Amino acid sequence: MGEEEFDRLVDDGAFLEWASMFGHRSGTLRGPVDEMQRAGRDVLLEIDVQGARQIRDRVPEAVLVFIAPPSREELERRLRARGTEDPTELEERLRVAFEEELPQQAWFDHVVENLDLQRATGEVLAIIESYRHKQRD
Repeated sequence: MGEEEFDRLVDDGAFLEWASMFGHRSGTLRGPVDEMQRAGRDVLLEIDVQGARQIRDRVPEAVLVFIAPPSREELERRLRARGTEDPTELEERLRVAFEEELPQQAWFDHVVENLDLQRATGEVLAIIESYRHKQRD
């Protein structure tokens, strides 16, 4: 999607959330999320703290789960292994994570530490199930 179309969609309110991070803009279109919710499906969004704040404001009943890295060293190791950032971008990503994002985890509904992917996935699934159970009661 081009910048002009992105701007138009922002102006039209088509995004449920959107953010600009590290020189790139991305967002979640409202239409597909609304469709899935009408069909009775759970919707999981992988978004940053900026997007989560917008979701909190626009969809107060949404359940927000902060996925936290086990340590700065481990996050750095994982990002280096991915090989998607140059050294300058990597340092900026780590700075943002530990100075701007991690301090905000307190306003999320849940925090899951991603020490082990299988364990963290299980915790997120348990959170989802607990809310499904509350909705049935």
